[in-house]
Amino acid sequence: MIERSLLRTGRLSLRPSEIIDAERAIEIQSNWNVTRNLRMASFPPDRAGTEAWFAGHEREWRDGTAYRFAILLDGHMIGLVDVDEIANGEGSLGYWLEEAAWGRGYAFEAAQALVRFSFDTVRLAALTSGHAADNVNSGRILTRLGFMHTGDGRTFSKSRATAIVQRRYRLVRESPSPPASV
Repeated sequence: MIERSLLRTGRLSLRPSEIIDAERAIEIQSNWNVTRNLRMASFPPDRAGTEAWFAGHEREWRDGTAYRFAILLDGHMIGLVDVDEIANGEGSLGYWLEEAAWGRGYAFEAAQALVRFSFDTVRLAALTSGHAADNVNSGRILTRLGFMHTGDGRTFSKSRATAIVQRRYRLVRESPSPPASV
């Protein structure tokens, strides 16, 4: 089992999420501008559903099916970054931040740390991700991380209560270099 531990970046701390983070997540997801971009979240937020989701995070970590981190800036939770749907050496990268944190590079910084964690610690072979086609900033983050666009598809968005076009991406872990010949 992978130890639940803190990850640090230049400006952020990524702490394994806990049930106590549910309240802050509800605050953040009460903003339609945030939640409209979340495929699996309801709007307005469902308190019982959100609390139950956070209550399962430690079990998911223990089972190796998901690793979720609260994104902290100066000790204050500004969002969440995770890799979930882990199976057969692959997982799905996701992230969301409060609107006040947008445009400052925090999503890229947190996602970059989680990509490293996913490849170096969890030892996944590949990551997938996706975003609503009208959320172009999320696409910019993924391409900056090295993800390649693999196509578009239709999927149901719980927050929007309708089908949306989702842009899909994939990133494959680079094979380690062979040892140098002597």
